[in-house]
Amino acid sequence: MNQNILFPDLQDWDEKTQSVVFPAQVQGANLECRIGLPKLSEMALTLLKSSDSDIKEKALTLFEEYRFDIEEEVETLIERESFDEQGRLVVK
Repeated sequence: MNQNILFPDLQDWDEKTQSVVFPAQVQGANLECRIGLPKLSEMALTLLKSSDSDIKEKALTLFEEYRFDIEEEVETLIERESFDEQGRLVVK
């Protein structure tokens, strides 16, 4: 793990984009990171559907279970400077 990149334990569900939103701190700057349902489903080898009544809880639980893998992917995206048009990092 890169010691210059910190991942605070702050994550939330974005209903509109169907993704978990979480921050990464790089040299004191906060970056918005996202991981959507398709990638969470792929990582967990399970099918998450946006129509599930408890999708927020399921997505946040899977995020916690796979947090270290997700953080490793974000570190790689940061190193490659793979930001989207809004300056966010999106795990795909």
